[in-house]
Amino acid sequence: MSSASPACNLGALPARFRRARVLIVGCGDVGLRVAQALRASATGRSPVRVLALTSSPERAPALRAQGITPLLGNLDAAPSLRRRAGLGQRVLHLAPPPGQGVHDPRTQALLRALQRAPRPRQLVYGSTTGVYGDCAGAWVSEERAVAPRTPRAQRRVHAERSLRAWGRGGTRVAILRIPGIYAPNREGGTPEARLRRGTPVLRPEDDVFTNHIHADDLARACVRALWCATAQRVYHVSDASALRMGAYFDLAADLYGLPRPSRVSWEEAQAQLPSTLLSFMGESRRLHTRRLARELRLRLAYPTVVQGLQSVKN
Repeated sequence: MSSASPACNLGALPARFRRARVLIVGCGDVGLRVAQALRASATGRSPVRVLALTSSPERAPALRAQGITPLLGNLDAAPSLRRRAGLGQRVLHLAPPPGQGVHDPRTQALLRALQRAPRPRQLVYGSTTGVYGDCAGAWVSEERAVAPRTPRAQRRVHAERSLRAWGRGGTRVAILRIPGIYAPNREGGTPEARLRRGTPVLRPEDDVFTNHIHADDLARACVRALWCATAQRVYHVSDASALRMGAYFDLAADLYGLPRPSRVSWEEAQAQLPSTLLSFMGESRRLHTRRLARELRLRLAYPTVVQGLQSVKN
């Protein structure tokens, strides 16, 4: 199988490509944005057909209303996936792993189903930058070895490795490593609720670098990767903010006209905050995104959180 990537202008592709069927697995907020972006990109007489795997029959009418064909199936019930093979020529896998353990049986169930011919041409997986663990604020490229510190990150590494091994059998697999996702029209998609709760942030000497991507830019990156990503390639899907967490919340507080959060030491944070939040506050890294620009040729609509949060205010 050639690893060369096709042209990245979806609207300019020949009709045989524009007739593609894209299967979204894990069609939540980002998946719906991807479907919208696909409809906007694939103009002409042969638009992309979007399918979505859902375990909830109640979601079917809402998906159809978005122009998406629902397919009933449950990643936690492998027999329900048996008849879903071959339906998507390109697959976007956004379903999270289970909430426990260090393996991702959901991804393995999906791959067993997709193994039946015809296999998809392209599979794009939405992973997390948490697979790198703590990098002490260093700049991180896609070539850096993974070093997951939490079971959540270990599950993602397991999924990535399963997908890449499976892809060697004839499907172009690409991995998108994604940081914190935000958007004004996304549930919990801005810092406002946390600011109103008065949750503290770390003092400057203990603070960490965080990374962000607007949900709409992430959706556009997914679309590009479905057509343009190279086999076995990892891509960082992040903006260029390079802000420490405290600076991010200070910026948001100023925009919303709210008090800036209080600052605490790492020891005080450990005594006051839940472990899930501490896991994010204990990892610091900055992300190189050259591949996003040079290979996927994506120009972000919100290149930093300053533009993204100001769009919320405006």
